[in-house]
Amino acid sequence: MANKDGHRRFGSVRKRESGRYQARYPGPDGRMRSAPQTFARKPEAERYLSLIEVQMARGEWIDPERGKVRLRDYAERWIDERPNLRPRTVHLYRWTLGKHVAPYLGDMPLNRIDTPMVREWRSRLLAEGVSVTMAAKAYRLLRAVLMTAVKEDELIRVNPCRVVGADQEKPAERPVLSVPQIFALAERMPDRFRALILVTTFGCLRWGEAVALQRCDIDLTAGTVRVRQAFVEHRGTGLILGPPKSRAGVRTIALPKAALPVLKQHMGNHVGAASEAFVFTSESGRNLWRGNFNKLVKWPEAVAAIGAAGLHFHDLRHTGNTLASRAPGASLRDIMARMGHDSPRAALIYQHANREADQGIADAIDKAVKAARRKPSPRKPKRAAEGGEPTTEAS
Repeated sequence: MANKDGHRRFGSVRKRESGRYQARYPGPDGRMRSAPQTFARKPEAERYLSLIEVQMARGEWIDPERGKVRLRDYAERWIDERPNLRPRTVHLYRWTLGKHVAPYLGDMPLNRIDTPMVREWRSRLLAEGVSVTMAAKAYRLLRAVLMTAVKEDELIRVNPCRVVGADQEKPAERPVLSVPQIFALAERMPDRFRALILVTTFGCLRWGEAVALQRCDIDLTAGTVRVRQAFVEHRGTGLILGPPKSRAGVRTIALPKAALPVLKQHMGNHVGAASEAFVFTSESGRNLWRGNFNKLVKWPEAVAAIGAAGLHFHDLRHTGNTLASRAPGASLRDIMARMGHDSPRAALIYQHANREADQGIADAIDKAVKAARRKPSPRKPKRAAEGGEPTTEAS
């Protein structure tokens, strides 16, 4: 604002040789600072100074020098300093930062990144063929990094990640196998991996949870599987054995009775006698890697043969979750406890998961299995003669 003599009470504006206007003002420490950009018109520079004056009066002003750190440097430190991140999460954050964020915004100072710039960055990702899902993951990472810069480190005043809908994913609906398809897929696996298909599906397990099971986690008498750890694959380090994905991931799951004979046979034929022996391993006894499994069992051919081409291993868990959700009498809390889902109500779910209700889910799945297996399979068409066209019998 200006005083009676026409001079500003706070800060000053001067015209540069370029014809643009520069705004300067004293910080709380008395040191003069310049606006991070020049202005095309003098009133614009004066409005900027008025805004800075109000911010200082309210205690909201942030020294622009603090926000000059490059996004790349700040984001790398942000990942390093996040507590309790799983190794795989750290790897995914670093990969996303290096692949989709840093090449575009990495050299920008934090206080120069604004919402139009973020919107343009996201549009460019999509235009270059990055999926909506991956763009949403990159956007959420950037938003989380900049939120820390706002709320914790006070390097910038506002988070520029304000693009409506940019954080939302719209993944394609994943397939759900029928009960006959589940058993058909298990039958197409090498003998040592048949139980893996059934335990993963009917137990609603994640890959890392399934391959980390040990003999002491299997109770064939009770028909339960205990999940207390998981493997994480980390490039350059190998397989890392640690806790499940969340606190809710620690759980004991009742399996349907129809899956137990296969699991019992597997335990006798392919699992060492020691309590710490891993349940699912390769022919050589080594722990399984997700990246090698498809080739090991000829997965694409197997899923195509059961009419589920394109099925991912993780879809087995999705199938199990779907079967569990259909079980009559199972509450949302019971189902989420079985799935090992983390959520704002994770503590409540974990503390009150009901073993009796879980057994009820397993029994309901077992009934569905038995009902499906009782259905007669459709007759195969007969061939009239060798090399001839197929015919069907009269009904």
